[in-house]
Amino acid sequence: MSVALTFTDAEVLRPDGWDDRPVSVTDGLLRDGTGARAVDLSGFRLLPGIVDLHGDGFERHVAPRRGALRETRAGLVATEAELAANGITTGYLAQFWSWEGGLRGPDFATALIEAWASLRDSFDTDLRMQLRLETHMLDDYDRVAALVAEQRIGYLVFNDHLQHERLAEGRRPKQMTGQALKSGRSPEAHFALMTALHDRSGEVPETAAALAHRLSGQGVAIGSHDDADADERNAWRDRGARIAEFPESRAAAVAARAAGEPVILGAPNVVRGASHKGNVSAAELVAEGLCDALASDYHYPAPRAAALRLAETGVIDLATAWRLVSEGPARVMDLADRGRIADGLRADLVVLDAEDRVAATFAGGAVTYMRGEAARRIVG
Repeated sequence: MSVALTFTDAEVLRPDGWDDRPVSVTDGLLRDGTGARAVDLSGFRLLPGIVDLHGDGFERHVAPRRGALRETRAGLVATEAELAANGITTGYLAQFWSWEGGLRGPDFATALIEAWASLRDSFDTDLRMQLRLETHMLDDYDRVAALVAEQRIGYLVFNDHLQHERLAEGRRPKQMTGQALKSGRSPEAHFALMTALHDRSGEVPETAAALAHRLSGQGVAIGSHDDADADERNAWRDRGARIAEFPESRAAAVAARAAGEPVILGAPNVVRGASHKGNVSAAELVAEGLCDALASDYHYPAPRAAALRLAETGVIDLATAWRLVSEGPARVMDLADRGRIADGLRADLVVLDAEDRVAATFAGGAVTYMRGEAARRIVG
């Protein structure tokens, strides 16, 4: 339920910089708070809520014990709580549709998406879905398109985890046996499946382009994940994927920027100071202005931590860094009603304490998380 409050004396991040003017929340929006109860937030910072465009940290909630316990509905409720505790007010769940099976397989994806669809109107956090489609799952494209339309999924990215070089040589991919066991297949059956998919590589460009065109015509945002270089980014652009998600090289990011396309990078890369896979440094791309949004990837605390680290290390100032987790991602998805603290927008807010920890989160004016001194002041 939305509150009616006016926050006073906080350090507020607005589109034009920092100030200490009051911020009012009424009927879920940022607007005149005449008659609203005043809350003194002196000593705290008030910033726009985080918009997270790609996060798969929910997997540990919906399947806390692989093969033994799966709990989609309760897991999604727990996911919302974790998002809120980390200042995320809009979150895209990055769910695989993959030959890898298990949590990444089509059956689990369908079950999770159906659970999400049944619950989404009950969440205060704006919990959305991103579908990560393995490019070579060609026989599933119609099924995917139907699910996207039925459940109003607004974001799809093309993803390719096949180890093509090894498969072309007839060699088993690295870590294949463990992956096969997770998928419920024998290593022999898993290898045969991957080989068969690899052998259809020539069909992917045209078929993926047709699907991208079909879905983008329905208003679905289309991206490609882990573009290795400029040629790969350019190829996916030609197929209709206009968002570059987690480009692996500077050249891929430059190619996207040259075409006016948004670049999404992983916040954990910034926090660690490097990619865990040896890809290009996200902080270096941010310093060059080659980043539009930072996403949580596999760790929901990472967007807040990444913005703070960019400021602490002098890459960019905090106001600019925070826009990479709020205004920037909102713009990528054409969510014009959020990402900034401005009159008439959704009341999506994060309160940070003196140690830059999340003290409270408001999504659409509703309290989704609060603790400590901030909670005592808000409760009154």
